[in-house]
Amino acid sequence: MTVSISAELDKTYPGARVLERAKLEVEAGTVHALVGENGAGKSTLVKILAGITPADRGTLSIAGTAVDLATWTRRAARAAHIGIVQQHGAFAGTLSVVENAVLGAEPTRRGVLQLEPTAAALSALGQKIGLAIEPWIRVDQLSLGAAQRAEIVTALHFGAKLLLLDEPTAVLAPIEVQGLLATLRDLAKAGTTILLVTHKLDEVKQVADAVTVLRQGTSVARFQTGTVTRYSRSTSQPTELTHPPRDGNSLDVSEIARAMVGGELPPGSSVPAPATDAKPMLVLRSVGVAGELSAIDLAVHAGEIVGVAGVDGNGQRELGLAIAGLVAHTGAVDIAGHPAARLTPKQRLAAGLAHVPEDRMHGGLVLDASVADNLCLGRSDITGRFVIDRAAVATFADARIAELDIRPPSRDAIARSLSGGNQQKLVIGRELSRPKLAAVLAAQPTRGVDLGAVAKIHDRLRATASAGAGVLVISADLDELLALCHRIVVVLRGRIVGVLAGPALLHGDARAKLGQLMTGSSDAAAEATA
Repeated sequence: MTVSISAELDKTYPGARVLERAKLEVEAGTVHALVGENGAGKSTLVKILAGITPADRGTLSIAGTAVDLATWTRRAARAAHIGIVQQHGAFAGTLSVVENAVLGAEPTRRGVLQLEPTAAALSALGQKIGLAIEPWIRVDQLSLGAAQRAEIVTALHFGAKLLLLDEPTAVLAPIEVQGLLATLRDLAKAGTTILLVTHKLDEVKQVADAVTVLRQGTSVARFQTGTVTRYSRSTSQPTELTHPPRDGNSLDVSEIARAMVGGELPPGSSVPAPATDAKPMLVLRSVGVAGELSAIDLAVHAGEIVGVAGVDGNGQRELGLAIAGLVAHTGAVDIAGHPAARLTPKQRLAAGLAHVPEDRMHGGLVLDASVADNLCLGRSDITGRFVIDRAAVATFADARIAELDIRPPSRDAIARSLSGGNQQKLVIGRELSRPKLAAVLAAQPTRGVDLGAVAKIHDRLRATASAGAGVLVISADLDELLALCHRIVVVLRGRIVGVLAGPALLHGDARAKLGQLMTGSSDAAAEATA
């Protein structure tokens, strides 16, 4: 069985119209990408299709059959063989992967819960498609990447014929991304329909048969090889244009990018190499985390951006937690020349460390607080020590909102109501505006962020380094590290196994060398220079 989608939907939340005549036409057995800036309505549209969020009005057809939106629920969507993997996950942290997989339909035999067959099937499927999972581990003990892999495998295991994936590669390492994209192509060839929400146009070019672009809640264009369908708010009749791509028989990602942002992307900038006598702003000496990280020695100097690369689960997450003081560790940590190993996380921030955590939902924001309150968390220099200075809070919040183009541009909006990318801008705006900033620890700083916002965040990191801070970026995106960093260290099995710096990062084979280091190639390790 193959499944197609035809939809035109509206959705409004209090004070904000999220979708307005959002059109989507997805052919059965294809990979269709849904792209757009943060806050464009992509996640909302996907949740409506999955029966999680109700639409206000509109039409929806699944496999040629009209759906009654008034009765379209998660249960109805599952019955129509629709599976979804949401951007921030839906598994309960206190349950194992297999327990989450069967939740609500637990298999029993003579009243005894039987999890082993499902666990074995999940494990076998994960191995088959290159997304290995451990079904018996509790979800809250998994990294974000491992948890999302588990949800993808679970959706496929239960027979989804229309698979809705909201930023599925955002938490995967580059090697895993390639495996997943190959899997999506294979699934489509076998008849599964894939709707892929992504910000990464290189992935779109590799895997998508067609692309729909959302901007400010409205579909503005649909791309297929050689053809562009333009939509207009003023008319319900789309305009189809023959548009041969510039680079041959493929989707033209430059045109897609322009459609996403409504014009040209902002140009990137660069940061000069730090002075040879630059002061070390963040120093790690023999830092270790039991069972995860061993004897890490690293220095980040004023004006320098250093990247940390590695396949998910090799200790880079624990490295970030150790620097921030959020996990017990051995060894020494110095911030701006001052010992910090015995300091609490709050004291490390006061010592000059800014921390952008990898999980903004659970480590970076108070989701039920306002944008203004989140921007001012821990900032008594703005709020006042004893009485909150609301005027100062408003002025500071408005400046950060304008600076990073946070949408909606309201200091009173609740953080939970913002898209993932705009939530990330909140964290960036707060952390990179801290006073006496000496060092920045940025873990996955642009995960789930659109192209325009990526450029803004990168420029903020560059500006912070240019102002004299040392910046450490932990990222699963090698392209991000290569675009930002003066030096990249690779972590494998809890140790630094190689470093690429200076001219080596500019060579055409830099990405390949980093990939070899990440997977343990001895030749690559031998060639890497400290």
